[in-house]
Amino acid sequence: MKKNNLLFDLVFSALGGLLLLFIILPLVSILLGTTPQNLWLALTDPEVLRSISLTFGAAAVATSLAIVTGVPLAFLLARRKFRGKRLLEALVNLPIVIPHTAAGVALLLVFGRRGLLGQWLTPMGIAFTDNFAGIVVGMLFVSLPFLVNMSREAFSLLDDELELVALIDGASPWQAFWHVSFPQAWHGVLAGALMMWARGISEFGAVVILAYHPKIVPVLVFERFNGFGLVAAQPVAALLVLVALMSFTFLRLLLLKRER
Repeated sequence: MKKNNLLFDLVFSALGGLLLLFIILPLVSILLGTTPQNLWLALTDPEVLRSISLTFGAAAVATSLAIVTGVPLAFLLARRKFRGKRLLEALVNLPIVIPHTAAGVALLLVFGRRGLLGQWLTPMGIAFTDNFAGIVVGMLFVSLPFLVNMSREAFSLLDDELELVALIDGASPWQAFWHVSFPQAWHGVLAGALMMWARGISEFGAVVILAYHPKIVPVLVFERFNGFGLVAAQPVAALLVLVALMSFTFLRLLLLKRER
């Protein structure tokens, strides 16, 4: 019996190890293939610094908008039963399965200068094509499922009785949410926000179609690779990988603290 279990564990470990190797090798290659000098030159390049600032800022704005609108939706999906709930959950997850270049085209049809909303907003001075707002919209569309799903999970794990006690004691639904539900679920909401932000900074397909300019980091990497080759693109790509690794490290530490 023990031999069978050992063989089972060895085979599964070997198969899982192949997948992990598939993930690790490209990341290690891009980091080790970039010298500290090239990495420093990229960090001090004004164009790269502007691009990093733009990318992080746009992802932060997109995440903030998703928190304001997505957390209430996540709460309703987790704590309420209503007709069409499964359909709403499916709609929230649609951006995950839609190819992001197709998402960019769809967003352009809505927010472009002649789009469904763009034709009305552009005369008011609100432009999305080749604009900061377009970058935010692209990042928001493709990354919002991460925030909504992780927030929904956090709210669904709460004890119903705590909310009921608060309501019986005279608290309004608003007070029960802010003082009972949200303080217990905020770790999950924060983890979802961080996950969404990290996904936003890595977005390329939807953003490049709706707002090629000003260039976010993924677009800059693509442009440098096309114009100057692998050597020019690698340091900027390495910076993006480092930021992603740091974000996920922080996320894991946050979740580990929550589990404890």
